[in-house]
Amino acid sequence: MSGRLVHTGQVVVDLVLRIDKMPPRGGDVLASDFLQTAGGGFNVMAAARRAGAEVVYAGSHGSGTYGDLIRAALAAEGVLVAHPATEPDSGISVALVESDGERTFVTSPGAEGHFTPVDTTPDDIVYVTGYSLTHQHNVDALIDWLPRVEAKVLLDPSPLVADIPAKTWRAVLAYVDILSSNATEATKLSDVDVPTVIRREGPNGCTIIEHGHATHIPGFAVRAVDTNGAGDAHCGVLAAELLRGNDLTTAATRANAAAAIAVTRHGPATAPTRAEVDELLQTRM
Repeated sequence: MSGRLVHTGQVVVDLVLRIDKMPPRGGDVLASDFLQTAGGGFNVMAAARRAGAEVVYAGSHGSGTYGDLIRAALAAEGVLVAHPATEPDSGISVALVESDGERTFVTSPGAEGHFTPVDTTPDDIVYVTGYSLTHQHNVDALIDWLPRVEAKVLLDPSPLVADIPAKTWRAVLAYVDILSSNATEATKLSDVDVPTVIRREGPNGCTIIEHGHATHIPGFAVRAVDTNGAGDAHCGVLAAELLRGNDLTTAATRANAAAAIAVTRHGPATAPTRAEVDELLQTRM
């Protein structure tokens, strides 16, 4: 494995509250558990590192308490941080996780809205998230930088896909090699012209669409307790396996297994190790 995953997105601090169900408008509920942890783009990078990839965080991060937490988490996973801290502090995302595992987010942006380009090689995979496209500075920087990138570009549009102008999508998608999205996000980008589309379908696995041909990759039956971070685990492991030289079908199969394991654990950064994915795959033989 000679290439790296170069993550251009945002790491925020997740404030995760477990609740039985969402409160009615104007109401209140008591959380049964609270967790403060690095999240957002961290989940993708942790998944890729646990799958054996070298990872570079090319996004920005703040100089306050939340930034300190983020840098400590990145260091613990062995992720290389490309840039020094900036003002203000990093942002937060409040994640409300219901008893059936469904999650809802409220995000307050911070220093992560200021991407600065880095050098890449043709062996790298550059990861871009739709969250970046909600910050005009990041939009301008990416549109200027992506035409010069020789690496493969993997994009996850994020739940905010419908809030991003169509002209921004057209400008960025022109340089994307692989688009990985969940089924809901895929309906918002139904007319995109990208060489490879991966539609993530939760417990049903995913579908790979190349040149108009669709191939379904089955998922794994598990009992989900928390779906927060499942898509991130899928993207991180997919990238790591492609960097290892595996074909897209093999990479997607392993990504499905990683996402399945992730949803059986509480918390956002719950991607498994490569050995744990191997163990789950053995059950299918």
